[in-house]
Amino acid sequence: MTANPDGSAPHPKSPIRPVETLPKAHLHLHFTGSMRHETLVELADLHGVRLPDALRDHWPPHLLATDEKGWFRFQRLYDVARSVLRGESDVRRLVRETVEDEAAEGSDWLEIQVDPSGYGGRFGGITAFTDLVLDATREASERTGVGVAVVIAANRTRHPLDARTLARLAAQYAGRGVVGFGLSNDERRGRPEEFARAFTIAARAGLGSMPHGGELCGPDSVRGCLDALGATRVGHGVRSAEDPALMDQIAARGVPLEVCPASNVALGVYPEPSAVPLRKLYEAGIQIALGADDPLLFGVRLAGQYSLARRLGFTDAELAELARMSVRASCAPSDVTARLLAGIDAWLAASG
Repeated sequence: MTANPDGSAPHPKSPIRPVETLPKAHLHLHFTGSMRHETLVELADLHGVRLPDALRDHWPPHLLATDEKGWFRFQRLYDVARSVLRGESDVRRLVRETVEDEAAEGSDWLEIQVDPSGYGGRFGGITAFTDLVLDATREASERTGVGVAVVIAANRTRHPLDARTLARLAAQYAGRGVVGFGLSNDERRGRPEEFARAFTIAARAGLGSMPHGGELCGPDSVRGCLDALGATRVGHGVRSAEDPALMDQIAARGVPLEVCPASNVALGVYPEPSAVPLRKLYEAGIQIALGADDPLLFGVRLAGQYSLARRLGFTDAELAELARMSVRASCAPSDVTARLLAGIDAWLAASG
């Protein structure tokens, strides 16, 4: 029996199909974190930005963010990577290459998350930067055929008033490329309840509520996202597995979790892939959308997440169901959803 390209053993009862050709939606990808490593190095050299060894010669970096010191190091590396984006052409290149990579991995719908306040100072303000990102995503979508939408996210380490400003910004672009409002950064700072008014602003504009919770913090952070922020999806949410009652609640509400197994391991939330409770969440009837989070720092893109699920024992039929879940959890138009679901059925029907 021939091993798969990722080294895993094929399931004896079903053919093995390439995960790259499985149509899917990608719902958890951060803007700078989507950059190709070689692009980071080239832009750093072009603009005279000194990269730490962890981002140049010893990439991907060894990370451990289960304490504040580790998270600070992770955030510092992210900030350095963001600093190589100096001009409009850099932003357009990042978006173009990211969407090309999505197309190569079978991702036909992408919702990319960005906090404009982290870039506005260099690009003429948060509105001008948002305009640039949306124009770049439209251009990349036309070139590749991949549908692209944007989730504007607030930084939970900043004041809730900043989040309200970003929520109003997101509301201005509702129906014009922005589909959701998120909340990211260190879950141990900034309780969900503090940002409720910002999420109310976004919800009134018809935007999805897509906060992070339940990775660095436990089940209570997911409850906060559900109860205080009216989450329509939860970024990560993987530690819901520690509370059976919460899992039942999530499954009953039909709130999808954007689970990013490789980043959970890279950040030290779980010691190894086999410890990630992906199977437990799946069998609890929870909708799961696999995501890559920040492949620039973790070294694994979306297809790698599906390969990891396969190594954890998911059959091709179950991988197809994970892909269906990602599509149903997305904000893609109905015609795109129907096309992707049909493509998933065709992938499964094909012989391996």
